Amino acid sequence: MNKKSDFNKRLFFLAISIVLNSFSNALTVASHCGSALWTASSVNLSEWFNFPLGTVLFVEGIAVVIANGLLLKHFDWHRMLGNLVFMVPFSYLVGAISSGLDTHGFLNLPLSVRIIADALGIVGIGVAVSIYQRANIVLHPNDDLTYIVRFKFMNGKAAVAQWVSYIPAISIILLTFIVTHHIYSIGLGTILAFILQGAVTGWADRHVFTTLKHHLNV
Repeated sequence: MNKKSDFNKRLFFLAISIVLNSFSNALTVASHCGSALWTASSVNLSEWFNFPLGTVLFVEGIAVVIANGLLLKHFDWHRMLGNLVFMVPFSYLVGAISSGLDTHGFLNLPLSVRIIADALGIVGIGVAVSIYQRANIVLHPNDDLTYIVRFKFMNGKAAVAQWVSYIPAISIILLTFIVTHHIYSIGLGTILAFILQGAVTGWADRHVFTTLKHHLNV
């Protein structure tokens, strides 16, 4: 496969992964059964400052872009611009889809249905992360953080890297709880994400769109 065809293939998978990741995150928010930790941290900040979720996701992402540059010990402006390009559709798609699900009464569904939807959302996030990490055209900065930790510090171990990269998100959630005495988007889905999301990403690397290989850039 020539370079142009390979790039077009990776671009196609990137588009799929952004939609899958946005919908999956929105599903966990709308289910009110627990979101992945980074999304939960944004929800808590959104409630604390009374800002739209999409805006908080975007601002939080910018902070992680800067942290990634510090970890890499240089600021790769092309990579950072790619992070920003990813964040725009992702952040506002999550906000719009979760609001749309709320408007259409998703919260009124039986708890058992919402728990299943939440679990599927967590799995969907892990699969989406695998797809766009392998395509590696642009990444969400949160997942770029995991990617940097995974291949720069953890010898490619997806699950361990995921746990380490959650430390800032957990810190944000604890801070908002200390200040507001409330906590949002933490539940069964959060536990599943903490335990399984990295493993799901590693599993998807081997079993989902197997012709798509990692294009390392760390």
